[in-house]
Amino acid sequence: MLRCALFVPAPLSTLSGGYGYDRAVLAGLHADGHAVEAIELPGRFPAADAPTRRTAAAALTRLAPEVLPIIDSLALPAFADCADTLLHQRVVGLIHHPNTLESDSSPAGQAIRSAEQCLLPRLARLVVPSPAVGELLTRQFAVAAERIRVVAPGSQPAPRSLGSGETTCHILSIGALVARKGHDVLMRALARLFDLDWHLTIVGSRRRDPAHAEALCTLATQLEIAPRVSFLGEISDAALAAQWQGADLFALASRWEGCGAAILEARRHGLPLALVGSGAAAGLVQPEFGICADPGDEATYSKSLRRLIFDRDLRHDLADASWSAAQSLPGWPAQCRAFAEALG
Repeated sequence: MLRCALFVPAPLSTLSGGYGYDRAVLAGLHADGHAVEAIELPGRFPAADAPTRRTAAAALTRLAPEVLPIIDSLALPAFADCADTLLHQRVVGLIHHPNTLESDSSPAGQAIRSAEQCLLPRLARLVVPSPAVGELLTRQFAVAAERIRVVAPGSQPAPRSLGSGETTCHILSIGALVARKGHDVLMRALARLFDLDWHLTIVGSRRRDPAHAEALCTLATQLEIAPRVSFLGEISDAALAAQWQGADLFALASRWEGCGAAILEARRHGLPLALVGSGAAAGLVQPEFGICADPGDEATYSKSLRRLIFDRDLRHDLADASWSAAQSLPGWPAQCRAFAEALG
């Protein structure tokens, strides 16, 4: 039986995106009889200030010696003052993606980058959701490849999306309103398709980068597509389920994708995919159930979206293939057992 504690920003229940991975792993390990707990850290993340760092260090110090510490990547910079402790306590990192990918050149961004450069190589084991994350850690952060274990996210059975049933193609995109998620790329690609009937709904937190979230709203106005774009922010599970059911197409233009949890969810719902092939995204779509443009090739992405929006029969065929392929995706019980094995 494992005894472990996952350090994660508080409150875990409201963290979106890849942090559903954390919740699923905690539940799965508990269901398998392991002693697990979430230690929810207050403060600022990932740009941890001095009080946040003190709180994180104190929480790590209080941990019983027999409990294995696991630090979520969003919380990792808060342990910048604990570099030596990480080495001695054989700490595990659950690394969705380096926070550096979402950091700018400001002093706070430089502090995040410095913390990750220092701490990531000191982790005894790093569990990552995709080979793309592992390759990035070895290439840019000098992490030894033998310390990395890949455990892809599991998936839950989901009802097949019925679609909108309208002439308008309803496009769903899910991801926090941060630059890495590429919502601006998606909107610019769609703005070229002024002659087609489409509506884009973006579900994702505005809190991670309020300035970027506001810039996206401004961009929609500048592109003259504001009436055709809905920013829903964070919504309830029931509201999200309704969005899945009414969608005709799932689109995501991430500049880099580490986990791809929303893409897997879209496949589970049997939606055709329109992606940009960054990071893990390229490995989650096949030509028979979606399209995947090269990063930076906005023109090709727009042309691919045109085909999918215009051709309802094509979307139907891709949806059938997406639904069929998703039935072989691993579930969370199997992935939680793989996660437990990866900790050894």
